[in-house]
Amino acid sequence: MNAALDAIDRIFLRRACELARRGRGSTSPNPCVGAVIVRRTQTLGEGFHRVRGGPHAEVEALESARAAGNAVQGATMYVSLEPCAHDGLTPPCTTAILENKIARVVIGARDPDPIGAGGMERLQEAGVSVDVAGERLAEELIEDFSVASNSARPYVTLKMAASLDGFVAGKPGSTWLSGEPAREFVRELRIAHDAVLVGAKTVRIDDPLLTVRPPYARRRPYLRIVACASKPVSPDARIFKPVEGYARTIVLAPLGRRDRFAALEEIADVVYVGDKDTTRHDPELALLELKKLGISSVLCEGGPMLAAALLGDRLVDRIDWIVTPHLLSNDDATRVLGGADLSAASPEFRFDRVERLGDDVLLSARLVSCSPD
Repeated sequence: MNAALDAIDRIFLRRACELARRGRGSTSPNPCVGAVIVRRTQTLGEGFHRVRGGPHAEVEALESARAAGNAVQGATMYVSLEPCAHDGLTPPCTTAILENKIARVVIGARDPDPIGAGGMERLQEAGVSVDVAGERLAEELIEDFSVASNSARPYVTLKMAASLDGFVAGKPGSTWLSGEPAREFVRELRIAHDAVLVGAKTVRIDDPLLTVRPPYARRRPYLRIVACASKPVSPDARIFKPVEGYARTIVLAPLGRRDRFAALEEIADVVYVGDKDTTRHDPELALLELKKLGISSVLCEGGPMLAAALLGDRLVDRIDWIVTPHLLSNDDATRVLGGADLSAASPEFRFDRVERLGDDVLLSARLVSCSPD
């Protein structure tokens, strides 16, 4: 059961969540985790999971306390995610907690991964007092991890920017619709995901580079992905341009059209989807293939047809919808979802964030099936 924490507990647990965010983009496929060790109201040590394969947040916090000369026996540890109880790339965090005689552990969220869960029970069996807060900030931190660890596909965020009347462009090849604060938000989204995905038509019309500027230091190379319905994009497209810190671009192509994509194999990693009879892009099969490649989270930035296909197949876990103060309706304007009829699929989302980004407004929502009770 979730514990009723006092104000001091909440302050330090939120600090643990704040620390956890510092690992965003570098821990995948592991979750972001932060930890704080406290005696009464004095912070003894802090840490966060910096990179997959490196020390976990709990161990970093213990080492921080040790470096500062602070004894931790009998102290309280606040950790954004349940400490692990299994051997992975690093030893179990529960072992380090017990060895250092931490008396109480306050957990922001339980581990949704069956492999990593069980830390709470191990600590309790050893006599450690454990409280589970069910902290919303902690749940949000592991939203992507929770979906990816319990699914054969990656976590998917759909980002779209649209005018007040529901268009993404007044004419093909239009310039930026949203302002600089919204574009900065999108760059942060790219940092937080393993890969950014666009459709072939977006590449043909907008010729995006899809990079983070300035480059952001992280352990794993960024991935850019273009999904092709049945025909390849030009090998001269900027998405194939070699960029420091980026892996080779991935092209998703139907296996039944392999002969059309052979020329791209020299400059990109072409992932063929389906079987020899598959001649059109299948979003679900494509995502399954991406998960096999170790991709745990994907940011889809359009275009309208790809976005509609993902929504129609209920493959979107979060929508980040940017509304701009423009009216674009005309005969050449492009509808935000290409005019697709999604009433049959009827994916239901729950808004949990509304924020002003300069002159634009961000509406963010989770798929209801992904939302906490």
